[in-house]
Amino acid sequence: MKLLKLSLRTRIFISMILLVLGASILIFGVTVYQYKQEAENYHRERLERKQKAILENIKFVLASTTYVVDSEHLEPIFNENDKIDEMAEVHEMQIHIYDLSGNLIIKSNESFFKDTTEVRIPRETLEKLEATPDKKYLKKTEINDQKYQSSYSYITDSKFKPLAILYLPYLQDDSLLNRDLNNFLVRMAEVYLFMLLIAIVLSFFLSKYITKSLKIVSEKINQTRLDKRNQKIELSNATEEIYALVSAYNSMIDELEESAVKLATSEREQAWREMAKQVAHEIKNPLTPMRLSVQSFQRNFDKNDPEIEQKVDEYSNTLINQIDTMSSIASAFSNFAKMPAQQSETLNVPKIVKLALDIFNEDYIEFKSEKEEILAKFDRTQLIRVITNLVKNATQALKDVENPHVLVMVEEEEDTVCVSISDNGSGISEENKSKVFEPKFTTKSSGMGLGLAMVKNIVETYNGSISFVSKQNKGTIFSVRFPK
Repeated sequence: MKLLKLSLRTRIFISMILLVLGASILIFGVTVYQYKQEAENYHRERLERKQKAILENIKFVLASTTYVVDSEHLEPIFNENDKIDEMAEVHEMQIHIYDLSGNLIIKSNESFFKDTTEVRIPRETLEKLEATPDKKYLKKTEINDQKYQSSYSYITDSKFKPLAILYLPYLQDDSLLNRDLNNFLVRMAEVYLFMLLIAIVLSFFLSKYITKSLKIVSEKINQTRLDKRNQKIELSNATEEIYALVSAYNSMIDELEESAVKLATSEREQAWREMAKQVAHEIKNPLTPMRLSVQSFQRNFDKNDPEIEQKVDEYSNTLINQIDTMSSIASAFSNFAKMPAQQSETLNVPKIVKLALDIFNEDYIEFKSEKEEILAKFDRTQLIRVITNLVKNATQALKDVENPHVLVMVEEEEDTVCVSISDNGSGISEENKSKVFEPKFTTKSSGMGLGLAMVKNIVETYNGSISFVSKQNKGTIFSVRFPK
C-alpha cells in the first residue's frame, strides 16, 4: 500500500532500478547454473572416455593372454607382469574388478588416489547396472564434501559374454572450474555495478522526463478555480496519452468558463433581485409613518390654530427623522456594495486598532498588543471599519450582562497578523452560526444586517480570513487574520 502512495516518478525510478537488478541477479543465477552443468558434463564425459579406453585396453590384454579367458582366471591374467597397475598408471585411475556377484577380485595399487575400495558392490547398484540397456551405470556420491562419479560396466570376452564388473572411482575435482567461475563472476559484478550506476542516472532523468508533462498538467489542475480565468495547457513534446489528457483538460476549461459566466450572471441577477427587495422593504418602513404624518397634518391643519407653529415643527421633525432613516439605509447599502480600495499601505496595526477604539466611550473595552509595532499592508480606512464594526457588535451583545468586558488583542503569527475581539456577552446560537456572515441577516431589532458581511468582504479582499468561536451565555471571539 505504501508503494501505491509514492509518486509516479518515484515508482518509475524504482521499477527501472529493480528491473536492472532483477536482470543482473537472473543472469548471475543462469551463469552459475550453466557453469555447474558444464562441470558435471565435463566430468561425466571424461569418465566415459576413460572407461571406454580402459575397456579397450582390457580387451587387448584378454586377447593376448595365454590363460583361459574366464571369470576364474581374471586375477592371474591381470596380475601377470602387473598389467592392472600398468593400466592404472597409464590412465591415471584406480581400477577395480569384481565378479558378477559383486565380490572384489583384483584392484590396482593406490598410486594416485585415496583408496575407496568396496569389498562388495551393493546389491542395489548391481540391479541398476543389470537394468541399463548398455550395461553401464554411472553413480554419483559425496564423501566428506568431495564429489565422486563412479562407473560400473561389464567386462566381456570375445563373444560378448560377461566375465566381470569393472569399477572406476573418479574424484570430481572442481577447484579449477570454481576458480574460473569466481573470476568470471567478479568481472561480471564489476561490469553490472557500472551498468547499475548508469541505470540509476538514466532512470532519474528518464523518470523526470516522462513525468514532466504530467507534473505540468497536475499543477494546472491544482490552480483551476471557478472564480478566475484559467489558462489552457500548451505542450510541444508529449506522448499521445498526455495530449489526450491535455485536450480533455482544455475542453473542461472552456466548459468551466462558460458555466462560470452563466453562474455569475445568474448569481448577479439573483443578488440584485434580493438587494432590490431588501431596499424596497427598508424604504417602505419609514415611508409608512411619513404618509400617516402627512395625512394627519392634512386633516388637522388649521391656519388659525394658535399652536399651528408648534404642530408644523413636530410634523417637520417627524419627516426629517424618517428622511434620516432612509438616508442611513441608502448609506448602509452603498457601503456594503462598495469594494474596499487596495491601497497597500504599510500600517502599524496596534496603533491603527487603538485609534479605531478611541471613538468608543465604554470603559470596559480593553486593548492589548504583544508588540508596540506590528507592520502589515492594509488600507487604513478599511481596517478601522473592520475593527469598529466588530467592536460595535461586541458592545451590543453585552446588554443586560453583569461585569461586561470586551478585549481587543493584536498578535503576530509568523507571516500573518491576528486581531481578535472577545466579549462575555450572550453569544451566538447554534442555528445562527451558519448565517452570521450572510447579508441582511441580523438578530437585532434595528440595522440592515450588513456589518459582518461587509467586514468579511473587506478581509477576504486583502487575502485574509475571519472566523469566530461562540458559546451561548458565555461569549464570542472573532478572529481576523491577514498577511503581512
